[in-house]
Amino acid sequence: MASNEPERREEEEAGETAAGEDEDTGAQIAPIVRLEEVAVTTGEEDEEVLLDLKAKLYRFDKEGNQWKERGTGSVKILKHKETGKVRLVMRQVKTLKICANHLILPSIKLQEHAGNDKSCVWHATDFSDGELKDETFCIRFGSVDNCKLFMETVEKQAEAAGKKEEKESKEADSAAGELEKLSVGEPKGDEKAKEEAPVAADEKESESTETKAA
Repeated sequence: MASNEPERREEEEAGETAAGEDEDTGAQIAPIVRLEEVAVTTGEEDEEVLLDLKAKLYRFDKEGNQWKERGTGSVKILKHKETGKVRLVMRQVKTLKICANHLILPSIKLQEHAGNDKSCVWHATDFSDGELKDETFCIRFGSVDNCKLFMETVEKQAEAAGKKEEKESKEADSAAGELEKLSVGEPKGDEKAKEEAPVAADEKESESTETKAA
C-alpha cells in the first residue's frame, strides 16, 4: 500500500495543476505602452530610383585639410517623376541621417580617387545640412564594379541635364524672337500719310467755312 502513495499524490498534483491551467479568471490586462502607427515620409515618394548602392562617404575638410567620414549607408540616384530633375541622396544606415543631398547638374565631374579604384571624387553644391555649401566628396564602394556603375550613372544623368538645359535655352530664345516680332514699332511712311490725310482734310474744310463766313 505504501508503494502506491507517491503515485496517488502525483496524480492528485497533476490534476490540480491542470485545473489551475484551465481556470479562466476573466481578468483583462491592459498593455503598459500603446504604440501608434506613424506615417514616415522621406521626400522620395515622388521620385524614381535609378540607382541604389551601399557605400561609405567622406567630405574634405578645408580647415583641417583632411578627409572626414560622413557616414556609411545607401547612396541613391533619384529622378523626379514630374520635373525630371535628378539628385543624389545618401543616408546613414541606422539613423537615416542625410549625408549628401544635391542635384546632378551638367557641371558635375567625377574622377577616380588616386590609388583606389573603388573610390571616386567630385564637387557639388550640397544641401544635406539645411543650407547650400560647396563640398568635395569622396565615396568608397565595396567593389570596383559598383564604383564604375555609380560613375557611369551620374555622368549619364549629368549629360542628360546638359541637353535639357540646352533645349530649354533654345526654346526661350525662340519665344523671345517671336515676342520681338509682335512688338509695336514706328509706323512706316505710307501709314503716316494715311494718318495725316484726314487731319489735312479737316483743316481745308475749316478754312473754307471761315471764307464763306467772311
